[in-house]
Amino acid sequence: LSGECLRKGQIAMHLDYGYMEEGKLGKPYNIGLLKRLIPYTRPYKKILFLALALTLLITLFDLSIPYLPKIAIDRYILSFWYPVHQKVMPGGLAEEFDQKYGHIVETTKETGLGFLSSSKLKQIDPMDLRHYQEEGLISRERFYRIPAEASNQNRLFAPEKAIKGEGPYLYMPVKALNNVSHDTMIKLRHKDLNGVLLIGVFLLFLIGASFVLNYWQYYLLEKSGQNMMQDIRMELFSRIQGQSIRFFDRNPVGRLVTRVTNDIENLNEMFKSVLITVFKDIFLLAGIIVVLLHLNWRLALISFILLPFVFGLTLFFSRQAREVFREIRKNIAAINAFLQERIPGIRIIQLFVQEKMQLKYFKELNHKNYLASMRQIKIFAVFMPSMEVFSSVGIGLLLWYGGGKVISEQLTLGSLVAFIGYIQMFFKPIRDISEKYNIMQSAMASMERIFGLMDQEEVIQEPETPERPVRAEGHLQFKDVSFAYEKGFPVLTDVSFEIKPGQMVALVGITGSGKTTIINLIERFYEFERGTILLDGLDIREWKIEELRSQMGLVMQDVFIFAGSIAENISLGNKKITKETLEEVSRQANAYQYIKRLSGDFDHEVKEGGATLSGGQRQLLALSRALAYNPTLLILDEATSSVDPETERLIQDSIFSLSRRQTTLIIAHRPSTIRQADRILVMHHGHIVEQGSHEELMALGDIYFRLNRLREKNESTPGSV
Repeated sequence: LSGECLRKGQIAMHLDYGYMEEGKLGKPYNIGLLKRLIPYTRPYKKILFLALALTLLITLFDLSIPYLPKIAIDRYILSFWYPVHQKVMPGGLAEEFDQKYGHIVETTKETGLGFLSSSKLKQIDPMDLRHYQEEGLISRERFYRIPAEASNQNRLFAPEKAIKGEGPYLYMPVKALNNVSHDTMIKLRHKDLNGVLLIGVFLLFLIGASFVLNYWQYYLLEKSGQNMMQDIRMELFSRIQGQSIRFFDRNPVGRLVTRVTNDIENLNEMFKSVLITVFKDIFLLAGIIVVLLHLNWRLALISFILLPFVFGLTLFFSRQAREVFREIRKNIAAINAFLQERIPGIRIIQLFVQEKMQLKYFKELNHKNYLASMRQIKIFAVFMPSMEVFSSVGIGLLLWYGGGKVISEQLTLGSLVAFIGYIQMFFKPIRDISEKYNIMQSAMASMERIFGLMDQEEVIQEPETPERPVRAEGHLQFKDVSFAYEKGFPVLTDVSFEIKPGQMVALVGITGSGKTTIINLIERFYEFERGTILLDGLDIREWKIEELRSQMGLVMQDVFIFAGSIAENISLGNKKITKETLEEVSRQANAYQYIKRLSGDFDHEVKEGGATLSGGQRQLLALSRALAYNPTLLILDEATSSVDPETERLIQDSIFSLSRRQTTLIIAHRPSTIRQADRILVMHHGHIVEQGSHEELMALGDIYFRLNRLREKNESTPGSV
């Protein structure tokens, strides 16, 4: 049973990594979360309104482009006129026609004869049109309308067949011009050609203007989006940086990095790809529907037959894609976690020859991600062609039904061409909306995590009216202080002690006795539950945190070195720390000699973590950093525990020389460091059980005495370090 549990635990360790939350997807919309974005949009509302106005204008241009060919075809290319023989109509029929459609008839010089253009013909009810054609009221013979001056200049057609209109036009039967030469026809229809040319030029203008507007819309959206994301990222980092150490104890670094980088990028993608452009898609869909209904509502309804199937298909594939997308995110998170853990631990992997085993684990993760990605590809490989099929079926229905209407002269050819163009355009926003569905889900999950992180309030509270001590001299007092990292498990219980200005005090005790916790409380990394801590006679909770920490210099066992120069690592970017100060504090820390031996001395570039420096050099650099801020209280937490004897001697020399002018608190195990302290505090299970000088505590023969004997025994054991 234990072996089976161990095996399952190993599988969980290698395949879960605690990153399951990264596979989380939110609802495709959440009004509450979207409302929280509004304050970030306010500084850029003018830009956003301008981008929205450009979106409307671009949509209008896009809707105009298919309509222009319709005008060119119906008004100029296939501009036919049909005779209306009102003189042959019975009286009642003539009155009925005149009341209903008399306003769309062009009159001529001949009494009782008029003409209807092909574009006006579709305004007549199909039942009425059939009836009028059967009665001979409207002839099926087609005529051209040509300028009278053009007919006078060209005698190559039968002028006796021309009918004079009221204006400067003649109406000629189409068949009478069948034998006219190409040049003559161009001269006769030069106004139609000019109209087509004008529409072509206007079409090119719209395309060019649309390009320019799209550029500015994209630029404005990107600019406002990047500004908003920068503001959110800055606020998020500021919130993270202001949290207490307890917050970082509960949140892995990888998760916080993901919030500040990937999650905000998801938010940016939603903003620029969904929140604004979705308006364009909605406007475009609504505009297409209105135009189609205006052109021919019957044909529009035929076209809309496919819509339920299209939306159903889109919803089905969106759900399928959502599940696969969730799995891909989970797999990528697992790969990221694997790499984040393995790369820093590569020395251990190589030391224990685990490369093949780690490669096997990585292969499993990578293959799972590959399979999920292939499923996503298959889904879109079916979805996209399916949308094309529906688009083609829609065009087929248009050609079948609309072609019949064109033949029966109930619909113009230009209208049919426009219908086909709009139907092709209609499916693009639907595809876009389905693709943006997943972006929206991912972004909502990211937004929930970002604002959830912002809502966490684990900050150390600043006093409403901070106070300053009369004199800063490093006088530290603990009075009955108790603290627990987790409720019910106390680490410190009623701890009391005092360190007077200029004293050097050492804290000793077994691992877990509470030594480092005391330092954490002095620095206000955590809030203590009970008691009082005073620095220079003032409760540290009454200090402004920035000023409190500026009074202290902390050197820890695990030194963090930033990527950058030696000077930058000591000053931490503080411009007030001059080159002279750097040299002075490095001398005080006994680091000056080794720094001068480096290429470029204080300008020497070190890698992150100080990989090119020895452990002792890193400790001396950390001590220089602490001294650069001129602290009144110097704290060393196991600063000499993992360095060589020579570096330990240098650190000790530095501490002892500094202790004459500042208060020093040392946590150490090595007797050589502890013995020089003015007073030693012995901690055991969260209590101070002994205190005094080295000689006094050794004379007691209790805990401190046993700790020293144990260390001496370990140091005398062959092979011990």
